[in-house]
Amino acid sequence: MFRCSARCCEDGAASMQEVQRCIERCHAPLAQAQAIVTAELERFQDRLNRCTLRCNDEARDALEAGAQARVRGQLDTCLATCGDEHLRLVPSMARKMQDGLAAIPQ
Repeated sequence: MFRCSARCCEDGAASMQEVQRCIERCHAPLAQAQAIVTAELERFQDRLNRCTLRCNDEARDALEAGAQARVRGQLDTCLATCGDEHLRLVPSMARKMQDGLAAIPQ
């Protein structure tokens, strides 16, 4: 990417706009890669958030029903389950990112 950008600047006949467009083309693969990784991580975080919100809702419902003694344990178990379920998703998430990154033209 940096060599590509440097080559853009070596063309003494190019206008400022042409150089800028050339540099943007050089940076496009990096921007695409960043977008792929960011989107996948956001999806993962959203799923984990929804799971923890469900646990909180269940705990709140149990508290309202008067089951205070066991609510903390249930909440901890639910949150641990969320973590375990989402840890199992990491390999497939990594594969999706790798596939997306491999598809970016250089």
